[in-house]
Order: sequence, then C-alpha cells, then structure tokens
Amino acid sequence: MLNILVCVSGGGTNLQAIIDAINEGKIRNTKIKCVISNNEGAFALERAKNAGIDAACVSPKSYETREAFNKAFLDKVNEINPDLIVLAGFLVVIPPAMIEQYRGKIINIHPSLIPSFCGTGYYGLKVHEKALERGVKVTGATVHFVDEGTDTGPIILQKAVNVEKGDTPKQLQQRVMEQAEWIILPQAIDMIANNEL
Repeated sequence: MLNILVCVSGGGTNLQAIIDAINEGKIRNTKIKCVISNNEGAFALERAKNAGIDAACVSPKSYETREAFNKAFLDKVNEINPDLIVLAGFLVVIPPAMIEQYRGKIINIHPSLIPSFCGTGYYGLKVHEKALERGVKVTGATVHFVDEGTDTGPIILQKAVNVEKGDTPKQLQQRVMEQAEWIILPQAIDMIANNEL
C-alpha cells in the first residue's frame, strides 16, 4: 500500500480527482494518509474532511522566518512519513532539505506542456494567460518529479489539450484540468503505486 501525502493551496480539484480515482479503483494500492495546506482557508481541507482524510494547515504566516516554516513543514511531513508526496496545486517552494530527504518521492502537476510556460512565476491562471498571449494551438499538463529547480524534474506523464478560438484564461484552465490534470495525476500515482514507472 502506497501511503501518500497531498499538498494543496486552494480549492483542491486535483485532490478531489485523486480521492475519486482511489474510490473508483483507478488508483490501486494507494491511501491518502494526510492532506497539508499552507492556507487555512483552502477548500481542499474541507474536501479532505468530507472524505475522512486527516488534514493539517502549516502556514508560512504562522512563523517568524522562512527557515522556521521550512523546519515546521518538514517536521510535519516526517511525522506523516509518506511513501509519496503529491503537490497538487501547492504554491509553496519546497525546502531543499525536504527535496534531498524525499528525492524521487515528490511529484508535481503543472498546467502546461513542460518546458513551455513553466518555471518561476508560472502558476495558476498566469500559465494560461501566457499560453493564449503566445498564441499556441495546443497546451496541456505535465506530471513530473520535483528537484531543486522550478518545474525542472524528470517528466512522468504529459497530456495535450487543444486551445479553442475565443478561449479565456479561465476557460482554458478549466479544460486543461478536466482533459489533462484530473486524468494524468491519478495515472501517475497509480503507476508509482504499482511499480509501472
């Protein structure tokens, strides 16, 4: 059984996709051990509670320094002791000590086809705004391992999504979630849980 920790900052739609995929048997041999958010108002914490999953908030705002937050965050992760850490819309830079300790055991979902529209400053709607600004015809999502860089770790899965005429960033974001993110993130977890990677 793969025990996973899901880290989220907002609504938790990717978390919901994982919960649903586990319940539907699309993710095998996996249990969500805990959900952590950096935002106490995140609806993701409510989703976890509704699904009977332990949840916690570890917010940088609660600590004097970034170092103190990083230590508290890593302490909480170590207390959970997950087999895999899933960053599902987690807008916090992962502490280097955590990347080192959990190397090869942290994955992230990014709402573009890496290496396009990724790196520092590319998150949320900004990714889709830039894709539309550039005029690309195809975008998508990428699941990758986390390393010391921003969106630079080895790619696990990618799925393309067509950009449609007249798309707004919000419409494109929704389509990328529905047609790519909610599909490939559960797939990647299932592959890892069942040694198919």
